[in-house]
Formats: sequence, structure tokens, C-alpha cells
Amino acid sequence: MSVNKPIVVPCIDIQGGQVVQLVQGRERALVGPDPLEMLELFAGFPEIQIIDLDAAMGIGENFEIIEMLTSKATCRVGGGVRSAERARQLVDLGAHRVIVGTAAFTPAFDDIVAEIGSEKIVVALDSKAGSVVVNGWNTTLQTTAIEAISRFAEMCSGFLCTYGDKEGMMQGTDLTWFAQLRGATSLPITAAGGITTLDDVRALLDMNIDAAIGMAVYTGSLSLNALAMLMQQ
Repeated sequence: MSVNKPIVVPCIDIQGGQVVQLVQGRERALVGPDPLEMLELFAGFPEIQIIDLDAAMGIGENFEIIEMLTSKATCRVGGGVRSAERARQLVDLGAHRVIVGTAAFTPAFDDIVAEIGSEKIVVALDSKAGSVVVNGWNTTLQTTAIEAISRFAEMCSGFLCTYGDKEGMMQGTDLTWFAQLRGATSLPITAAGGITTLDDVRALLDMNIDAAIGMAVYTGSLSLNALAMLMQQ
């Protein structure tokens, strides 16, 4: 098991310069406050997750906002990391870790690891109906997240595992699935997708899994104060 105490990781997803939340990775559900305002709200948390949705969708980037956020907080950053060059750009912008999703399953991943080092990489494993999905969840791979964890164990510093079946739907998550993932590696795991209640978060932290929080915070169903207190227990 990882020796680091598990944490709650608030998420800032950026699209067109705005903080947004999507349902099922596609449909915009809400627009949040200004990015800097969100960062101030999240000031009590040790690490923030930033996803550049425009870069992920190949329609632009939000480098200025990312650089501003990384200058003020410890941030893991992802979205559109398809090459060693993009990974290096994010590190140079101040990313503490770089989240690599689809590209982890391409030949480019070896170049990314060589460029920034495995210690800077978090591999994102998005799962729907039991299989890993890539390319904006449009392509289903013939592998499970547990199988992928074994494949990448020597090439990253941890995993961001999203339970896509419930992502953004505020219907709870699959704690049994996350427990199985926890049993597959000693590297840090961050859980995402459907985390809705304090009980969900508490259960994940008890498994030594970080909890990435998005929709539940933006809709007000989870209190930032309650989450901060939970981490201190």
C-alpha cells in the first residue's frame, strides 16, 4: 500500500476558458465560477486536478489559465496529452503531474515516459461496462482497468480510475470495483466517476484511494468543509 495518506482531489475542468462540469464526458451540465475563484474555494486541499477539455477534444487549449492555476497550487493536469511535446509543455507550465489517457495505449507513450519520467505521469483509466474506453470514450478496448494497471505499473506514479457508467450522474459509484483496483497495485489510485456522498468518499479514503470530486461539489451536494474535515480524521 502507498504510505501517503489518501486525499480528496477537487477537479477544475476547463472548456472555452470557463469552469464546466460534463455528464458522461460529453453533455455540459453546468458552468462554474471563474477558475481563480474555484481555486480559492479549493485552497484547503493539497492537490487540484485540472482537465483541459478543449485540448482533450482537439479544439484548442487553455494554457494561460493552466499556468495561472499551477502557479498558485499543486496541480495534476491532463487533457489532450497525445505526445511527448504536450507532456513537456504541461510540466513547463508548472504541472506537478501529467495525466495521460488515450496516449498511454499508443506508441507515443514510450516517448512521453522518456521525456518527463514515470514519476511525473498519472495514467488515466476510464472504464465503461467493464472495459477501458479511450478517444473521448468513443473507443472500447479489449482490456479491463485491472489488466491495464499491471501493464503500466513500471511506467507511471499512479492511476486515475474513472467509473464511467455513473460519471457526472450523481448516482453513487462502484466501491467494489475500486476495491478490486486497490488490490491490483501498491501505486496511488485516484477514484472518479459518480462519487456523490460523504460515505462514498469515506469508503474510498478508508481503502487508501484518493477521491476526485467534481459534480457533487459544484452542485452543492457535498460540502467542501465536510470534505476537508474528513481528510483530517
